[in-house]
Formats: sequence, C-alpha cells, structure tokens
Amino acid sequence: MKAPLLDTHAWVWWVAGSDRLDRRTLNRLDRLPASQRPLVSAISLWEAAMLVALGRLALRTSFDAWIARAAAPATIEILPITPEVAMEVARLPDTCHRDPADRIIVATARVHQLPVVTLDRAMLDSKLVRGWTL
Repeated sequence: MKAPLLDTHAWVWWVAGSDRLDRRTLNRLDRLPASQRPLVSAISLWEAAMLVALGRLALRTSFDAWIARAAAPATIEILPITPEVAMEVARLPDTCHRDPADRIIVATARVHQLPVVTLDRAMLDSKLVRGWTL
C-alpha cells in the first residue's frame, strides 16, 4: 500500500485534528507506519504560507512554529516539484483544475502514482487522480 498524497487542506486539517476530515480518515492517517508517512507536495508548504499571509488560514501558533511541526520529517514526506512533475502539469487537460497549486498536486500524484486525500470534488471528479479509499 502506498502512502497517500495529502492536498493542502487535507494536510492542514490532519495536523490540526480537524473534523473537516472524517474521523476514519484522521485515524487511518495517524496509524500509518513510520515507513509510510503521508506525502505532501512542496507546493503545499507555499500554499499554506500564502493562506496564512492572506488571512484565509488562522493558526493557533505562529506560522514558523506550525510549519516546523507540520512539515517535520517525522510527520510527512515532502515531494519536490521535479522536471517530471512540471512536464505532467503541462500535459494536464484544460478541464483540470485552474488553480496552479492544485494542478501541481494532481501532477505529483500522477507522476508518483499516488492516491490523494482531498475533499476537492473538482479534483476527484476529474478522474485524473484517485482518492485514498478507506
């Protein structure tokens, strides 16, 4: 079983233990073995920073403290934006997400053949990625 790729919101909600993700998903993510930490695209770190800077994400601590914990190697594995990911972004159909960060997340999932944890219906309905099934 491959570890899942978390979209930005799923990552933020998982780290916070938010009820925005259902309890089953939160528990399953928490129980992944250390060798299968959840995966996060590098673009999600940037997107989280932008959400905080724009006031669209409120944290209970400073962003620096939050990112140090949320992006720690013991918490997640960060997948870089590689040339292969960039090429896959360029190949995505126009019907795919218009949001650049979401397009990078879709491309990352496709390049690495990963299931995605997301509540984004547009991403799932595109059929370009598969959801992480429970």
